[in-house]
Amino acid sequence: MRILVAEDEIMMLKTIDFRLRKDGYEVFLAEDGKEALEKIEELSPDLIITDIMMPYASGLEIIGFVRKNKDKKVPIIILSAMGQEDVVLEAFQLGADDYITKPFSPNELSVRVKRLIANNSH
Repeated sequence: MRILVAEDEIMMLKTIDFRLRKDGYEVFLAEDGKEALEKIEELSPDLIITDIMMPYASGLEIIGFVRKNKDKKVPIIILSAMGQEDVVLEAFQLGADDYITKPFSPNELSVRVKRLIANNSH
């Protein structure tokens, strides 16, 4: 299982990376939207976790790109700060599958990732 994590806060990125590797996933990291788009092209990940607000390309642009150009079914989890309800709704309209409000527990993320992967493999 290849998971791409796009997040511009380095500590958050490291926390997510650590938790997902502990769960046995192959994890690829992107520190901004441009790098995320390049890695999506290159790797075709099985699941994408992306922050909404990032330099060069936003999480919304990433969702739009994946839904238009890549596998329509790859699950996408959005990370958003508190009070971004309008952006989260837009993310769902574009095709996001789930979202987690920051700050969040790595265990919650782990459970959501497992659930999306299980649902997607039917």
